[in-house]
Amino acid sequence: MSKRVAALDLGTNTFHLIIADVSEVEIQNIVFKEQRHVKLGEGGINEGKITEAALRRGMDALYAFHQSISQNKVDSIRAVGTAALRTAKNGFEFTQIVRHLTGINIEIIDGEREASLIYQGVNKAVNLIDTSLIMDIGGGSVEFIIADQYSIFWKKSYPIGAAKLMASFHHSDPISESDIHSIENYLDTVLEDLKSASAEFKPVKLVGSAGSFETFAELCQLRLQTHTPITKSFIFDADELESVISEIISSTHTERENNTLILPVRTDMIVVSSVLTKYVLRTLGIKNIELSTFALREGLLLD
Repeated sequence: MSKRVAALDLGTNTFHLIIADVSEVEIQNIVFKEQRHVKLGEGGINEGKITEAALRRGMDALYAFHQSISQNKVDSIRAVGTAALRTAKNGFEFTQIVRHLTGINIEIIDGEREASLIYQGVNKAVNLIDTSLIMDIGGGSVEFIIADQYSIFWKKSYPIGAAKLMASFHHSDPISESDIHSIENYLDTVLEDLKSASAEFKPVKLVGSAGSFETFAELCQLRLQTHTPITKSFIFDADELESVISEIISSTHTERENNTLILPVRTDMIVVSSVLTKYVLRTLGIKNIELSTFALREGLLLD
């Protein structure tokens, strides 16, 4: 027997709503999907606060989501807040305002829980028959999960999301070699245990979940002159992906702004996401790369 569930993934850059009919093990029918680019971390992410302007954008998005949920007669609502809400001093205050105005209860989850939900979503979209490294680049954090289709071997959430890296390191247009080296030096230190875990479990595939990897996939398709709709997954050609990432890193703000395949919310953050992705691929030596369009929100539906 299925029930209709509304899942809300309230991220640092984007709020996602998905409404679906779900059984105990499958998403049977997606009824409604919407995303709003609220930039909740803009202007305060490295200071541990959500600005008044960002709070208003977040509230506007959730009010619109509440209307959509009401129109679709759901049986239950699951809403989770991730990096921006869990690190901001006024994150809990935001959840209380939302509850008062809409009745939506937001659960602020830690990075370990976030990683587990991402795995549940990815495992329904991508064949994880071989040990894989799942990488989810958010605005405030990045989750890494080493797993196969049966279990998680290792997982960790790092506070190195695209909004945080951009605020700390991206100081020129286009990004300078000096800024890139600063990011890489920082990652050398921060991701030491990821490198140790990868050496132990030896993932043979990198799975990028949603977000920046969706943009990478669309840009790769443009280069290859293919336009097959991407539903659940997309297998990258490693050389094409490397070329796309290098082009993004060397591009100017105006060039990215004029590229219709790059969402406005990612115009600048896609640069540091590209630097991070290139670093991980080079450091771990992984050549098989795949996109999963399923991520935390789908995992939340299945949870």
